[in-house]
Amino acid sequence: MQEATSSQFVAFPDLGLSPVALSIGPFDLRWYSLAYLAGIFVGYWYLLKLIAKPGSPMDRRHADDLVFYAALGIILGGRIGYVLFYNLGYYVQHPLEIVKLWDGGMSFHGGVVGTSLGIFYLARKEKLSWLRIHDYVACCVPFGLFFGRLANFVNQELWGAQTQVPWAVRFVEVTPYGSILGPPRHPSQLYEAILEGIVLFAILAWMFWKTQARYEPGKLVGAFLFFYGLFRFGIEFIRESDQQLIGFAQATGLHMGQWLSLPMILCGLYLMLTAKRRRVRVEPTLGTASVS
Repeated sequence: MQEATSSQFVAFPDLGLSPVALSIGPFDLRWYSLAYLAGIFVGYWYLLKLIAKPGSPMDRRHADDLVFYAALGIILGGRIGYVLFYNLGYYVQHPLEIVKLWDGGMSFHGGVVGTSLGIFYLARKEKLSWLRIHDYVACCVPFGLFFGRLANFVNQELWGAQTQVPWAVRFVEVTPYGSILGPPRHPSQLYEAILEGIVLFAILAWMFWKTQARYEPGKLVGAFLFFYGLFRFGIEFIRESDQQLIGFAQATGLHMGQWLSLPMILCGLYLMLTAKRRRVRVEPTLGTASVS
């Protein structure tokens, strides 16, 4: 009876999706890798659009350098964050597995820290406003989140809890007895792609293009932290906890992703509420901004 009910839902293998986008001999180009590349390049393209507006905190040459530092921060911070926050015990026993980025396993929260460190370095080196650069970069991050969550879906990872909603998906799950078609689950990766990617981008784009938020340092990055934290915190309630962290979730009452999102929510709220104190004025002839 259960099998007949489950058969009414979408089976992931029927979608014809593969983690590998292209195979050339022994080399596999995975969608996960392409998602990171797409997020970086599309984000860079959008950043150039943003800095073309009056009052930009940086020039084109700064944006070019920033791409390198941000990419390095995303990759190193994301991987180190995943190792430390989500699976430290495993990687202590298998340290060589840390470099296998193509198999997945990246922490967004770690990527945020890594990117921020890259921004701090660039700002100090070039004597720029680190907070205003964060504002502009924050507007570009939803592209990477969108592509990354789609890649999570294709990889059949980070899926949701069991459910009976009509759009539920049955993923291939690995068990001690082999791979089986699991129960219907929330496609939480797609929920996150919509909220963290599309909705978050729309909020920040409206704030940047339709308000004076870009002249209030911290307001845009604050909005990013606040709304991302809220979206992630809420989605975690219907997202399956990482297998190795089930005990942690049961002991604390919240998933690791929720605990990591709480500081983001509080920090984002603080930055938004205090942004007007840091208001900058624009020099009309030069298009540059200075603190008022």
